[in-house]
Amino acid sequence: MRIKEKPLGFIINFFLGIAWASVLIGVVVPFFSSFHLGFFDTLISVVIGALPGLIAILLLEHIITIKEKHYELKKQTWLLEQILEKLDKQTPKE
Repeated sequence: MRIKEKPLGFIINFFLGIAWASVLIGVVVPFFSSFHLGFFDTLISVVIGALPGLIAILLLEHIITIKEKHYELKKQTWLLEQILEKLDKQTPKE
């Protein structure tokens, strides 16, 4: 689990699982229902069937990346504040 918040991480991982299942179903069902039409038609139907699940995965991964960036920026801000406080203590005041 990459997200530090437990409830949000659980929900996003749950939706990621649903999205991957959607991709699997979107590939298997069109494949077996249209394999008699020919290779090209089957390939097109498999790609179209998998597309909604893949888009959902991309969106959820984007949300995870944004949250990770937010945590990293918070950590960097805290570190910079600590450095600034240390520098303020070391510099003589006029």
